[in-house]
Amino acid sequence: MTQTAMALNSDAKAAIAEALNQSVAETAVTTMLAQNFHWNVKGMSFGPLHDLFQKIYEDHFVAQDDLAERIRAIDMHAEGTLAGMIKRSKIAEHDGHATDKDMIKIMQDAQETLAATLAGCGELAAKYGDTLTEDLCIARGQTHEKFAWFLRSHLA
Repeated sequence: MTQTAMALNSDAKAAIAEALNQSVAETAVTTMLAQNFHWNVKGMSFGPLHDLFQKIYEDHFVAQDDLAERIRAIDMHAEGTLAGMIKRSKIAEHDGHATDKDMIKIMQDAQETLAATLAGCGELAAKYGDTLTEDLCIARGQTHEKFAWFLRSHLA
């Protein structure tokens, strides 16, 4: 049964908020990762990768806000510290010292991790009847799978 955000019980809200905070954390770390690679990529693929990494970090910056605002819409607390996000994230920071191919692979792995995290969050939201969170997670997961495909295509 579909429920509005405020109709969710406290256990559902807590579980969904935890999954969404995981998604925000991984999105935030990947945003910085993409911006770092945007700044530091070099080589024959500089132009297209510089542009792709920028497209990724601009998309992810907006996504962080959408995910965090969904947490607030269900009346829960959105994690707002970089330290907390880095600690929570399954995606690691990188210093930007890497070849263009290594950057692509690192970013591809990050996109696939994000897609999986969001799929899990969407499944959890569906379990509790929170279709709005489920829809948000599906849409974000599709975006991350598309970015992963773009990145894989550079390595083919």
